[in-house]
Amino acid sequence: MRLRIKNDNGIERLYIEKSIRISDKKVTTQNVEKLGRVDVLMASMGLSREQVIAWAKKKVDDLNGSSAPILLSLSPSKSIPLGERRSFRAGYLFLQDIYCSMKMKNIFRNIAKRHRYKFDLNAITADLVYARILEPNSKRASYEVAGSFLEKPSYEEHDIYRGLSVLAQEMDYIQAEVYKNSNFISPRNNRVLYYDCSNFYFETEQADELRKYGKSKENRPNPIVQMGLFMDGDGIPISFSLFDGAANEQPSLKPSETKLLQDFGFERFVVCTDAGLGSEANRKFNDVSNRGFIVTQSLKKLKEEERVSAMDGTNWHRLSDGKAVKNIQGIKQHPDDHTDEIYYKERIHDGSAVLGQLMIITYSPSYAVYQRNVRQAQLERAEKMVRLKQVKKQRKNPNDPARFVKATAITQDGETAQKTLYEMDEEAVRKEAAYDGFYAVCTNLTNDSVGDILSISEGRWKIEESFRIMKTDFLSRPVYVSRGDRIRAHFLTCYLALLVYRLLEKKLGRGFTANQIIQTLRDYKLLKITGEGYIPEYARTPLTDHLHDVFGFRTDAEIIPTRKLKSIIAFTKK
Repeated sequence: MRLRIKNDNGIERLYIEKSIRISDKKVTTQNVEKLGRVDVLMASMGLSREQVIAWAKKKVDDLNGSSAPILLSLSPSKSIPLGERRSFRAGYLFLQDIYCSMKMKNIFRNIAKRHRYKFDLNAITADLVYARILEPNSKRASYEVAGSFLEKPSYEEHDIYRGLSVLAQEMDYIQAEVYKNSNFISPRNNRVLYYDCSNFYFETEQADELRKYGKSKENRPNPIVQMGLFMDGDGIPISFSLFDGAANEQPSLKPSETKLLQDFGFERFVVCTDAGLGSEANRKFNDVSNRGFIVTQSLKKLKEEERVSAMDGTNWHRLSDGKAVKNIQGIKQHPDDHTDEIYYKERIHDGSAVLGQLMIITYSPSYAVYQRNVRQAQLERAEKMVRLKQVKKQRKNPNDPARFVKATAITQDGETAQKTLYEMDEEAVRKEAAYDGFYAVCTNLTNDSVGDILSISEGRWKIEESFRIMKTDFLSRPVYVSRGDRIRAHFLTCYLALLVYRLLEKKLGRGFTANQIIQTLRDYKLLKITGEGYIPEYARTPLTDHLHDVFGFRTDAEIIPTRKLKSIIAFTKK
């Protein structure tokens, strides 16, 4: 706003006016306030002309202040311009703060030296990452989502697909660099590494070198690609690798871990995996100086003698204080009375090729109660199957109620017949109930406390949640791109989205769920008032207040002047 002195036949009048941009190329002016004639103001205020002008200029300065009210002039009879966007996604500003803090611009400047392209690959990658979190969709739809950000894309849609090829070639370099630079945001806890694998299906029936038929996590009849993911002790991703859908996941650990040793400079760490990845070969690989392993051990797969010894009533201790417990059988018979304790025993794993490997067996009454209740609901479904004689062929699913149903084809004389008799398999129920509450891990950390080892093992839930976020919240599957390089680039952008989100989550601290954070970012929109600024469309909540406090800017005023918002955007790019 500025002061305008209008001279009309020798009579000076004072106005406060402002400029309003009505399009990218057109600007007009509008009167905000009429202050009056100079001579009248001089007489009423007892001031000279120069003093009246100074008074008017101060009034303008006050109105231009950050706390000055903004008066809107909106006409109920004037239509908005055809095709003009007024609602903009602003949740990406918090993501942009983290993305830029990882020095992504420097990373892509180095990449540009090795390739020939004219588009802004950093801007393309950033928008794909933000769109994956705010409105996950295809690459083409992501370009449209980027058009709803406060800053329009600086590239064309076709540049995205060209950029994917470059991202695929530089996938390992980008992972190593973002890991190194992420330490500027939050020091990484790389003393404990979690590793797990999952697979992602494609909307196609045609397999190729990368997309192959395998055991799908979603039990879908589509080709899949498998991902191995490393995560640090705080649940933040470190790196990922891809391999074909038909491959065994166990051999994927060694090359992925070797990459951390060579490209990331890791030296001393403990690898924690589930039983599926805890092969003898993987245990041996980490049974060396400066490295260790903690893997889940299936009690059912132990040799009978060792399993009986592991689960018998001797040598049990209470985890809370280490005191010996003699009546473990009584506790197992009445688990509801002991749900506040966990019990453990230690023994050398005799059946392992890793000499001196320690096996820790735990018994949790609360976990036993949980498993019992889950099974009871499954038994009710199994009984209904028997009653209605609607038993489908049992799939290899540990939660399928049909595992408790026994089918027998006999006649009254005991001869084989076409008619099938269905009944509950009480022996199968008894065998499964015997494992209620039990859990075991194997490790070569023989000098560490049982509590510390179990605490590390319990952290595996975070990597399982990461895969859930990628699949459910970020819709990383089904995958629609088909070329191998673009498939790799797709998963790189999904991985970067997960990394950015996890770093944001850590900055916020505890107290908010993943669903709350993601939904708040998606609802975080601003309504543009042409020539004035932006009005928040989102609901102010404790989470939005916390976001503003943590990231150092606020957009929850009744209106944010355009100049102020531009400074916020620049601040998030720092």
